[in-house]
Amino acid sequence: MARKPKAEKAVEPLEKTLWKSADKLRKNMDAAEYKHIVLGLIFLKYISDAFEELHAKLAAGEGEYEGADPEDPDEYRAERVFFVPANARWSHLQARAKLPEIGKDVDEAMDAIEKENPTLKGVLPKQYARQNLDKASLGALIDLIATIALGDAKARSQDLLGRVYEYFLGEFAAAEGKKGGQFYTPVSIVKLLVNMLEPYKGRVYDPCCGSGGMFVQAEKLVEAHQGRIDDISIYGQESNQTTYRLCRMNLAIRGIDGSNVRWNGEGSFLNDAHKDMKAEFIIANPPFNDSDWSGELLRDDPRWQYGVPPTGNANFAWMQHMIYHLSPTGTLGLVLANGSLSSNSGGEGDIRRAIVEAKLVDCIVALPDKLFYNTGIPACLWFISRDRKNHNFRKREDEVLFIDARNMGEMITRRNRDFADEDIARIADTYHAWRNKDGGYEDEKGFCKAASLEEVLKHNHVLTPGRYVGIPDEDDDGVPFEEKMAKLTSELEEQMAQGQALDMRIRENLANVGCRT
Repeated sequence: MARKPKAEKAVEPLEKTLWKSADKLRKNMDAAEYKHIVLGLIFLKYISDAFEELHAKLAAGEGEYEGADPEDPDEYRAERVFFVPANARWSHLQARAKLPEIGKDVDEAMDAIEKENPTLKGVLPKQYARQNLDKASLGALIDLIATIALGDAKARSQDLLGRVYEYFLGEFAAAEGKKGGQFYTPVSIVKLLVNMLEPYKGRVYDPCCGSGGMFVQAEKLVEAHQGRIDDISIYGQESNQTTYRLCRMNLAIRGIDGSNVRWNGEGSFLNDAHKDMKAEFIIANPPFNDSDWSGELLRDDPRWQYGVPPTGNANFAWMQHMIYHLSPTGTLGLVLANGSLSSNSGGEGDIRRAIVEAKLVDCIVALPDKLFYNTGIPACLWFISRDRKNHNFRKREDEVLFIDARNMGEMITRRNRDFADEDIARIADTYHAWRNKDGGYEDEKGFCKAASLEEVLKHNHVLTPGRYVGIPDEDDDGVPFEEKMAKLTSELEEQMAQGQALDMRIRENLANVGCRT
C-alpha cells in the first residue's frame, strides 16, 4: 500500500511569529510600556530599510541618480523617504546591540532622526535607556527585528510593515485589556465603518483618533477602488501624547500625511484643534459613557445645537461635536454604547429626539457583545448625514434604516468576537442598497428594517434596532402543530418514566449500604 503523503504543516504568518518572539522578550515589563519599545524599533527598522535602499542607488550614481550625493537629505525628501543619519542606521545599531549602552544609542538615534525630519518632531519614543528595560532583551529584540526586511520595495509592495504594525497594535490592545481600547479599535469595526461610509474623496476627520486606524482603513479603501490617495486629506486630534505618537508613526510608515493630526492634553472638547474645519466624512470611536469630559465648563458651547449634554456622560457631546464639524453634504459614522439609543437621563432623550426630528439619522446598527478589548458592553453604530435628499443618493429624509447584527460574527478567543469580511459585506451592502438610487433594498425580518419617522415617533424616539426589525420567521418544516405536540408529549413521558426508574435504583443502592432515604 502506498504511503499517504504527510500533511504539510500550516505556515504561520510572519507577523504572528514575530509577535511571539517579541512577546517572550517582554519578560515582566508591562504591555502598555513595552508596546512603545517594540513599535518604535519596528518604525526605525522600516525607515532605515527604505533609506538604505535609496542610499545604494544614490551611491551607484546611475541614470537619474548620476552625480547625486548619498548623504544629502534633500535627495531623500525628493523621494518621500526619511533621511537617517549615520548613528541612527539599523546596521550601526545592530552592530552595538550587545553593548550595555545600546539603550542610550537608540534614544540618540531617535533624536537624530527627529532633527533631520521635522515632520517627526516629538513623535518618536525615547525611553530605551530607562533602567527597568533589560538591555540584553533590547539587544535580542534588535536582532530579531533585523531578520525582517520591512522598508525595501518588495516589503512595501506587500504592505509587510503595515501588517506587522497592525497585528502588534491588536495584540498589545488584547494584552492591556480595558486600557488597550483607549488607543485601538478592532480592525473589523473600523472596516465596517469605512466600508459603509465609503470616504473616497474629501476631508476625513476623527476627533479622538487613537492610533489612527480609521485613517489607515480609509486610505486602504481608496486604494482598493483604484482611487487617488491625494483625493482625501485627514484631520485628527488625540489627547493622550503617547497614543498620538503611535498614530503619527502608524501614518508615517504608510506614507500618509499626518500633519493635520494634532495633540493637546485638553482634548477636542476644551481645545478643538480644528475649530473651523468642516469634513465630508467623520469616523470615530469615542470613549463610552465618559463622565470626566469637563462638561460643566462648556454649558454654553455653540456646538450643542440639539441640547446641552449631561455633565456625567459625553456620548451626545461627542455626537454633536461631530455634527458641528460636518460639511453641508457630510456623513459620519461613530461607535457609541447602546445606552445612547434609549437613555432619557440628563436630557439625553430630548437631544436624541431633536437629532431624529432634524432628519439627520441615516442608519443605526446594533453590534454583538465582546467586540471590543476595553469593554464587554454591547455597542452600536450611528450613521448621520447632513443632506439626506442630495443628488448622490436617493431621497430618504423621512426614513431611518435599522440593522440588527447582534447575532453576527464569531468568537476568536474566549473573550473576544470578530466580524468576518462576509459579515462586513452583508451589513455594508444592505446599507448601500437602501441608500442608493435603484439599490433594490428589501426589509428582512430579524435583520433590517427601513422605518418611517412616524414609526420612530411611536417608539418615543428610542432607536434600538430590535424594536423595529422584529424576530426572524422560523423555517416551516411542513409538520403539523398537532403532530409535533404529540411527539414532544410522548418524548417527555418517556423521559419522566426513565427518571423515576433511575430514582428507584438510587434508593435501592443507598438501602443496600445502610443509608436511609
